[in-house]
Amino acid sequence: MIRDATNFDKKHILEFCKNTFSWGDYIPDVWNYWLSEGNLFLFEKQFPTGICHASYLKDQIWIEGIRIDPDFRRCKIASSLVQHAESIGKEKHAIFSYMLIDTENSQSMKMADSLGYDVFQTWNFYSLMPKITTNFDIHFVTSFDYQKFPHYVKSWRWIPFDDEIISKLCEQKKIISSNVDGNNSFSILTDSEHFEKTLIVTLFSNSKKSSSHIISFLQNFAIENNYERIQILTKEQLSFHDSLEHKLSFHLMKKSLV
Repeated sequence: MIRDATNFDKKHILEFCKNTFSWGDYIPDVWNYWLSEGNLFLFEKQFPTGICHASYLKDQIWIEGIRIDPDFRRCKIASSLVQHAESIGKEKHAIFSYMLIDTENSQSMKMADSLGYDVFQTWNFYSLMPKITTNFDIHFVTSFDYQKFPHYVKSWRWIPFDDEIISKLCEQKKIISSNVDGNNSFSILTDSEHFEKTLIVTLFSNSKKSSSHIISFLQNFAIENNYERIQILTKEQLSFHDSLEHKLSFHLMKKSLV
């Protein structure tokens, strides 16, 4: 049976959300937020055996946090949860569904493929340490043509751009650009909604030099604004920069619902 999760399920669910990654899991940190947001789905076989969360925005579904009890994997529980999220999305007239999968997670890739998802884009996640720097040349953007960039990252969800979002980001000075030798690189800056003092950056890189200016600015910006962590999401492979660390690569999966 699939139902909405409640706070009474938290203890049981977190028992199998401890060692998902080498460093643990983020589900304990986002559980309360997802529960209050709604659409935290739970698969139950006498007791909870799987969860996933869905976010519905405009014409798209964002599926995240699929976790299955190791004793019940390969029972198509993940597929059932995803299909449940999709069915609600279709009622809300969603046209597309998206999710992220680690490029090395072959089992999840097989599951997504069986449900009709395709690799839409491949992205890279870098961490960057804050640092006082002065060697950068950037400017804040007052207008932004997003036709070539359909999404930006907000709390690890790929959000579609529109005129209202662009206007607000520009007004808040959240879009920066660096132009070196005629090559523009852009970044969108957002605060994490789940983790304190964490800056999430969507980087559209067009050259190593202009990206390097942005990275240096981000380090200094983080120091000046009391951020402890910088997370950079980009489709490009970034060249070496002081304290820049590649964490993982993942596929942005997409499925048409019409």
